[in-house]
This record gives sequence, structure tokens and C-alpha cells, in this order.
Amino acid sequence: MKRFSVLITIGIIVLLLVIAGLSVAGTYNSLVSKTQDVDAQWAQVETQYQRRYDLIPNLVNAVKGSMAQEKAIFDAIAEARTRYGQATTTDTKAAAAGELETAVGRLLVVMENYPELKSIQNVTQLMDELAGTENRISVERRRYNDVVRDYNTSIKTFPTNLVAGMFGFGEKEYFTSVSGADQAPKVEF
Repeated sequence: MKRFSVLITIGIIVLLLVIAGLSVAGTYNSLVSKTQDVDAQWAQVETQYQRRYDLIPNLVNAVKGSMAQEKAIFDAIAEARTRYGQATTTDTKAAAAGELETAVGRLLVVMENYPELKSIQNVTQLMDELAGTENRISVERRRYNDVVRDYNTSIKTFPTNLVAGMFGFGEKEYFTSVSGADQAPKVEF
């Protein structure tokens, strides 16, 4: 009888260890999945940044001849595109994209003062495509922040935080706009 109770006790301990192991494995797999979601959503943001990056030279070339005196804006766009092309981390890409966004915003403000540009079909089409891309960027950034929030919430809640800590799952950064993005660009003639 004593031997039987020892076997039952060992069986219960093994069963509890298996259940705990499966629970840890399930939590780990969930965190891996959420990490992949964050990475995939950031790739969507980058896809839209690349679309913008590709559209801007076409727009700049279409209006450059009519706006030769606005050389500083074109230079700022070129520099921002170069920084974005050289960026390697999520933070540097986001910062470079913000600089590019500011420079393009200045270009669009200046273009408003050149009504003859709006009558050029190519310029109008490129501006529409750029506006659509900016909207998609905004949507993808929001989605990125949503999956980051979901991931960060997961790694901070009990008992998932224990597994996250054991396996080195750290907090992800939200996308934030660059400093000064809340200010309208100033354009002087």
C-alpha cells in the first residue's frame, strides 16, 4: 500500500511538471508569435516608407523646373532620402522617415503657392499618390503601435512576465513622431 501511494505521488508530481512545462512552452510560443507580429507590422510601415521614398523623386523632378528658387527644400528632401536609405535600425529609420516627412510637407506647402503646378497632370497625379501613401503610412503606424501595445501588455502581465523574463523578451518601442512634428512647416519666400 505504501508503495502504491509513493507511485501515485510521483505520478502526480510528474503530471504537474508536464502541465507546467506545457504552460511555459505555450506562453513562450505566444510571445514568439507576438514578436513576429510586431516585426511583420514594422515591415508594413517600411513598405509604405519605401513607396514614399520612391515617389518623392518623381514629384520633385516634375516640379523642379518651375520652382528653381526653392532649392533649399529640394536639398532637404535629398538629404532626408539619403539618411533614410542609410538607416539600419528601426529607430534610425523612423527618425529619417520623420525628417523626410517634414521636408515633403514643406514642399507641399510651397506647391500650394504655385497654382500653375496643380494644372500639370503629372504633378497632380503624383501628389495624389503621395497623399494616398501618407495615409497608408499613418494606418500602418497605428497598426504597428497596436501590435506593440498587445505585445508589451503580454510581457508585463502575470504569469507571462515570468516566462518573458526567463527568455529575455523585452519591451518594444512604440512609433512616435519626430520632435517638432506637431508644428506646421515654415516656408519663407
